[in-house]
Amino acid sequence: MQLALARWEFAVVTVFHFFFVPVTIGLAFLVALMQTLAYTRGDAEWDRLSRFFGRMFLINIAVGVVTGITLEFQFGLNWSAYSIFVGNIFGAPLAIEALLAFFMESTFIGLWIFGRDSLSPRLHLATIWMVSLGTVLSALFILAANSWMQHPVGYKVIGGKAVLTNFWAILGNPVLWGAFSHTVLAAFATAGTLMLGISAWRAHRSAADPGERSAFLRGARFSAAFTCATTVLVAIAGDIQARLMDTYQPMKMAAAEALYHTERGASFSLITIGNLKQRPVFQIRVPHLLSLIANLSWNSTVQGIDNLQASDVAKYGQGSYIPLIPLTYWSFRVMVGAGIAMILLSGWGIWAARRRAGGSLSGTGGKWFTRAAMWGMALPFIANTFGWIFTEVGRQPWVVWGLMLTPKGVSLLTVADVALTLAGFVVVYTVLGVVDSWLMVRAARRPLDSVGAGKVAEGGPVGAEAEVPGLIY
Repeated sequence: MQLALARWEFAVVTVFHFFFVPVTIGLAFLVALMQTLAYTRGDAEWDRLSRFFGRMFLINIAVGVVTGITLEFQFGLNWSAYSIFVGNIFGAPLAIEALLAFFMESTFIGLWIFGRDSLSPRLHLATIWMVSLGTVLSALFILAANSWMQHPVGYKVIGGKAVLTNFWAILGNPVLWGAFSHTVLAAFATAGTLMLGISAWRAHRSAADPGERSAFLRGARFSAAFTCATTVLVAIAGDIQARLMDTYQPMKMAAAEALYHTERGASFSLITIGNLKQRPVFQIRVPHLLSLIANLSWNSTVQGIDNLQASDVAKYGQGSYIPLIPLTYWSFRVMVGAGIAMILLSGWGIWAARRRAGGSLSGTGGKWFTRAAMWGMALPFIANTFGWIFTEVGRQPWVVWGLMLTPKGVSLLTVADVALTLAGFVVVYTVLGVVDSWLMVRAARRPLDSVGAGKVAEGGPVGAEAEVPGLIY
């Protein structure tokens, strides 16, 4: 019971924190792009949009930092045996993430917020790009630690502990680069979908204000194209990850399809109704697709769960090495389905912009697209959440693949201790979630800043000096 509660607690903390991570990474990049367009083109509209979405970025990162700190405390709280085992490995990437990436973000965020009227436009633009770089580097070093759990490299086990022997092997871990590209691109797509929904809603709502309507229509067209491109790239990165998974974690690959028996030219089920192991009531299957995903070969052999279980028993000893199949199977399909829906939604936005006169996304059907774009803001959060569930559940029963089973990593706590902290986190995170949602909705309803509405010169807007310096966000 204590193990189950500890796993639930870590899952709750991780999932909640990962609501904020993609938005932070993606919005930092999008705001940097929009500010660059404002600077290079001397365009007040892009400047106003960068300020508008910059405010949302700041709200999101403020809450995200709090949840990230709590996440790291989980290692010592419920997983002390695991922390002792991996501490020599995790120390380097997590220390670099804190000392380099996190402090880079915090330093340049301060310069970006308070330096608009003190720094030159070019230098001020550089600060937001440094913030964006910091968020990406933060993801890199955290994923380096997580990828070591998926595929351990560059280590020796000495005295019951994993000891780092080659830091560059950790950074060169092929699983890391597959996860990094997939995660960062998914973050960009998340922010793009968020911007698309808000921009479409504000453009539809701002009919009486031509200036705001024009700016948000531009934001909607831009974010539709950006989201479509990045979501397609996410799919390509995921395809590359699938082959890495087949190489280094074949049990996870088999679990993703609930493939119990080794097959040559294995098919892929789009949906299954009924028992996943026995003959189901209904299935839609695509012939040979799983073999193509796993090996880029029409008739390649994909190992089944039963064969892999027998192999793992011979290698590691008696026990079950099979993850929770229904959750692994369905979380993979929810992730992929949400990603496909994002491509369709953003494609609809591109088509609507080209079809309407002036690319306005208005006219007949514009109301339906606006509603779809608003509801569609949930899609990347669904895809991200179930993607991480698939990644972590599919690794079970290993907390470190091939080296440490999850039950071996738990702390020696009572059930009451873990239940109390779990309840506390749920309450605190519920409050944080409500506060963050309220602040984001409030920011989305605010009018565009008047700064930049006047004359714009190369290097940024001039005029509107009545704004309080340093408090424009």
